[in-house]
Amino acid sequence: MSRPALLLATLAALLGAAGVALTAAAADENGGELGRTASLFLIMHAAAALAVASHARHRSANRAVLACGFLMEFGAALFAADLAVRAFTGARLFPFAAPIGGSVTIASWIALAVAFGAAWAASPKDAATQASRRGPAL
Repeated sequence: MSRPALLLATLAALLGAAGVALTAAAADENGGELGRTASLFLIMHAAAALAVASHARHRSANRAVLACGFLMEFGAALFAADLAVRAFTGARLFPFAAPIGGSVTIASWIALAVAFGAAWAASPKDAATQASRRGPAL
């Protein structure tokens, strides 16, 4: 696995751990709906970032795919951090932290779709598809 993919996987694992810890804190310390939402957001995006890192391990993933993974993690962490701070302290991380984090996360998902779509369009058809079009072997 390339170093950037390993870094992405490491950060994703830490994001997942933070999500699980936040789930426990939200349940024990009355973090409410904001705490639960933040924890689910972290866990879900940690899994997605692990999938991106895994893809980078098996294919010669372009830098755009890895960049999307890093941006996704950044956006998810920023969004969840603002929700968690509001859940437990009533304050905000900084003005517009959640909207910025959410927007970065949405943009990273769209960019990831574009990057994978471009890779799919540029890839050669697989051997099974080509063989089925030629007909049965005699």
